[in-house]
Amino acid sequence: MYLQNYYYYFQKALTSEFCDRIIEHGKKQIQEEAKVADPNLQKIRNSSIAWMQDLWLYEAIEPYIKEANIKAGWNFDLVASETCQFTMYKENQYYNWHRDSLKEPYNRPNSHEHGMIRKLSVTVSLEDGNNYEGGNLEFDLRNREDSQSVILSAEQARAKGSIIVFPSFVWHRVAPVTKGTRYSLVIWTIGPSFK
Repeated sequence: MYLQNYYYYFQKALTSEFCDRIIEHGKKQIQEEAKVADPNLQKIRNSSIAWMQDLWLYEAIEPYIKEANIKAGWNFDLVASETCQFTMYKENQYYNWHRDSLKEPYNRPNSHEHGMIRKLSVTVSLEDGNNYEGGNLEFDLRNREDSQSVILSAEQARAKGSIIVFPSFVWHRVAPVTKGTRYSLVIWTIGPSFK
């Protein structure tokens, strides 16, 4: 699929106070070591997460997802958003190169997610990028797994309250944090398989 835009962003879309509220709420949730769907890829990620399904999060962020879907020219058929993931990256933590979409649609017969795939991924920066070093959200614009990498750093994602939306099949990573703590909120929006 040819993309005119690999990501779309809204700088400082959410207030600093709103971001602080998310951080405090996330810290109160049960923290767990982050895992990836493929057990063979466990070493690609080192961070702590908490899962959140609070309506106020979706109400604040979903309008930006819909706007990005249109303005970026993707126009994907979107149905719902998955559970929000609050993520904390401390010094030396990272999430190496990966894609958020899976090879097959979800096989969850008793769920609204059954037969759906991840179409858009969203990262909300909850911490001012001046308060930590490293931890950049980067995109790899390669066409195939075996093709040469073309790295694009989304510097716009470092501003507190910024929202970055991108197709879930795009390769991306969070580079290692070298100082401080990076907090983010991640949401995946699902829809029927591409035709």
